[in-house]
Amino acid sequence: MKESGRKQGAASPCAACKLLRRRCAQDCVFAPYFPADEPHKFASVHKVFGASNVNKMLQELPEHQRGDAVSSMVYEANARVRDPVYGCVGAISSLQQQIDHLQSQLAIAQAEVVHMRMRQFSSISGGGTAGNSPENVSPSSRHTQTQPTMSLFTMDMVVDQANIEESLWSC
Repeated sequence: MKESGRKQGAASPCAACKLLRRRCAQDCVFAPYFPADEPHKFASVHKVFGASNVNKMLQELPEHQRGDAVSSMVYEANARVRDPVYGCVGAISSLQQQIDHLQSQLAIAQAEVVHMRMRQFSSISGGGTAGNSPENVSPSSRHTQTQPTMSLFTMDMVVDQANIEESLWSC
């Protein structure tokens, strides 16, 4: 049976106490969050934050928040080990750039779809021949004819926005 990451009866130290080479007390603040079978968790947290700072942070938090705090520290420490300058922010920034790039690609694709629909609509309607003059068109079809004109304007705005964003990223 395990209790707080340690075997009951045996004094198996938690990963923190093992790394720090000290005796693991029964009330060790690290033991519930850094079990002996996961030494890499505490090693990265210790390398980035230091054992004393982690101890202080955990002592200042209510017990129900400590697990989340340790998870956050482990995540940030692992990110800092991979990227010492930016850490998590570097990963977040990279993902945000990917999102922005994909959004501009989506806007371009949507504009192309609107443009193709406009071409299809103009080829079906006869390209503005005399048979489609406003006098010969029913009121219900007038509404559908004005819709593509608004879409064409919207398409131009979408394409312009996508081109602006693309030119900003190429700098």
